[in-house]
Amino acid sequence: MITDIHVNKPMPFFSEEPLISFSRASNVTLTIKALEAGKPVLITAFYSDGLDLLKALHQHLKKQFPNQTFKEQRAYRLAYQKLSKLIYIDIVDYKLIVKKAPSIGWLAKLYPEHNNFLLPFTKVQGLNSAWQWYTNGISLPVLRSKIHPYYGVYFPTRFDHLILFDNWLNRYNGPKKSAIDVGIGSGVLALQLVKFGLQKVFGTDTNPNAIVGLTEAMGDTKLSRKIELDFASLFGKWEKQTELIVFNPPWLPATHNLDKIDEAISYNDSLFPDFFEGAKQRLLPEGKLVLIFSNLAQITKVTETHPIEQELANGGRFRLEQCLKRSVKSASEKTKRNQNWRATEEVELWILVHA
Repeated sequence: MITDIHVNKPMPFFSEEPLISFSRASNVTLTIKALEAGKPVLITAFYSDGLDLLKALHQHLKKQFPNQTFKEQRAYRLAYQKLSKLIYIDIVDYKLIVKKAPSIGWLAKLYPEHNNFLLPFTKVQGLNSAWQWYTNGISLPVLRSKIHPYYGVYFPTRFDHLILFDNWLNRYNGPKKSAIDVGIGSGVLALQLVKFGLQKVFGTDTNPNAIVGLTEAMGDTKLSRKIELDFASLFGKWEKQTELIVFNPPWLPATHNLDKIDEAISYNDSLFPDFFEGAKQRLLPEGKLVLIFSNLAQITKVTETHPIEQELANGGRFRLEQCLKRSVKSASEKTKRNQNWRATEEVELWILVHA
């Protein structure tokens, strides 16, 4: 039952000791030294004080970390995450107790059992952004209606891979009785499948927020009878063979232990072998296995191994029917991070059939 699923949310913090307070009158250098010593800091006056401290923290770390290559950017982000999560803000009666703070509906929705607690400032920023996306909705070029992503659910901010999949679906003339969407996330691929006439889509996800969010969004509409969900990894309870299996896996190998949100962007060593073994059992003899991927890991020198190419070379389970590619649009001029590698990035649509 959906009511049995507990959503992922930022962990409330209850401090027994007074925290170091920070306002615009505070010494920024001393505050950052306190963070580096592992001491939590509380934003006490204005919401913007938290933004100012984070900006100062970025400037401080830029002096310590080079930020040119993809790997260096990753190291910089990890250092920033470690220190920024020690900056807190107070919440009472589902409101931020600082001046000129945003109103965030997630606080009442996700924390009905808590009246007074602290959250990391960066998590509050995330909650605020997620509330805007959830309430206003997000338009995608491949869907007629907006999506309203639930807190903690990955949603696409780039669309080349979705357009590639949409174009393929438009030409697909095979059976449309059922499909499995592995890692359904915010539901975009499943909605594309329904748009092109798939009668039934079975979706799984290991992120409880994805299941809760889509269940809430679909309600008791016709869509809820076309898309069926299971809170589980890979194929979950879906044992029946199907005409189509669709998978948009993470595009980068993991460099550390993954939490549930990380699983949307990084894969571990077992993900692809387990997926291909499960897909072999569940794909009908004439069915098609559709994987959406990218050359991101190769062009950023994170790894030379391409997991789909590796499966085709050594797995013995599938053969390649078609591989479609689309160049990714260049990074926004507003992006300060060095992304010259984007010029050679391609998204890939792999169509595999039984060997």
